[in-house]
Amino acid sequence: MKKLALLEVIALLALTGCLMGPNYKRPSVSVPSAYRAPTEAQTAAASSLGNEKWWRIYQDPVLVQLIHTALAQNYDARIAATRVLEAQAQVVITRASQLPSASVGADVFSQQTAKIAKTSPAYEANVGQLNLSVVWNLDFWGKYRRQTEQARAQLLATEWGQRAVISSLVANVATAYFQLRALDSELEIAKRTLVSRQQSLQLTQVLESHGSASGLDLSQSQQLVYTASETIPDLERQIQQQENLLSILLGENPASIPRGRPLTEQSLPQSIPAGLPSELLERRPDVRQAEANVMAFNAQIGVAKASNFPSFTLTGTGGLESNALNNFISRPSQTWDAVLCATQPVFEGGALRAGIRLTREQWQEAVLSYRQSVQNALQQVSNALIAYEKNRQFREQQYLLTQAAQRSDQLSLVLYQHGGASYLQVLTSETSYFAAELNLVQAQLNERIALVQLYQALGGGWQEK
Repeated sequence: MKKLALLEVIALLALTGCLMGPNYKRPSVSVPSAYRAPTEAQTAAASSLGNEKWWRIYQDPVLVQLIHTALAQNYDARIAATRVLEAQAQVVITRASQLPSASVGADVFSQQTAKIAKTSPAYEANVGQLNLSVVWNLDFWGKYRRQTEQARAQLLATEWGQRAVISSLVANVATAYFQLRALDSELEIAKRTLVSRQQSLQLTQVLESHGSASGLDLSQSQQLVYTASETIPDLERQIQQQENLLSILLGENPASIPRGRPLTEQSLPQSIPAGLPSELLERRPDVRQAEANVMAFNAQIGVAKASNFPSFTLTGTGGLESNALNNFISRPSQTWDAVLCATQPVFEGGALRAGIRLTREQWQEAVLSYRQSVQNALQQVSNALIAYEKNRQFREQQYLLTQAAQRSDQLSLVLYQHGGASYLQVLTSETSYFAAELNLVQAQLNERIALVQLYQALGGGWQEK
């Protein structure tokens, strides 16, 4: 009973011993009360665009399906998910150090000798053994608990890393899809312009044959046709290469990509609620991953400190031993022994103290990285808010410019047909209108890409439920 009570006391001390190292506390960071953004941008709101699910931001059914496919098949996403499973297994392995390890062994020994002399008669020996061995590294200083804490923090960092991959993947698929639809629009404009210019060329040829137009007019009309026609194969090249890019993002071999709504019908929110900057610390995957790394190095300080103190190991062995099966479970066949071993580091050339300094510097580096990630996040949100607002204004002005260029193109053609303008004016107006149409598509694309970047900067895109 005294021995059992002693073991209970040792176990209690192991479970309730000291815990070396500092307990985790989130590092302080300087966070403004509001994002720096244009006064036109709506940033003050209780909620944030980053809290919205990605399928509510991107409402094109085809785009939604493409993102679902990418999340299921993309190799970066699958690798990130595998890393999470690896980290989960590592937590189990590390936590096992806090618990006793036990093993069972069995031996059967049989020996027979012949009679050598009267003093050494023949004999036969049959011995059986069954042993249970238990080894417990007592966690008196909290070394193994800190290691488990570190492993759990690394698991948390891996989980947030996976969410960062998902957020980037959603943004990349949406961006690539919008770029593809923009190229489709540009190709449609180029083909429509080519047909219009071919008709104009036919008219010029008729006028030139009747002496109402010069050879210069004919050459300039041909120039307009060739300008539009050379754009088409280049756009077709870009479209097919963009489809290949999207296919790889989907985790598939290069192939054609289905189309949904035109670029101009891709929904844009009426307002952009950015929320509070302090909420960004809880929602941005890269910021949370950086904080989890701080937690891991904080726990590592405790591990390094505990290495300076004695380590205690409790070893116990018990079993049965007998030379006859009928006596195997009797009391005289029972054997046991218990050993408590203590080991104290004495001299390691300053390695232990250097280990503590190393972990403290690693923790400090992680803290600086965390604060840097917060600043980068604030900068990205501010830049995205500015970009979205200014791209919207640019698109509005580009639309007006395109309308004016269209009117100029129509008027110059009418004047030329009635002899009130040279074909050089037609050439200039046609070229300006064609460029304005293509620039308008780019402006519409930039506005939607700015939305994608803003949504990602606010920490959105990884939420699955």
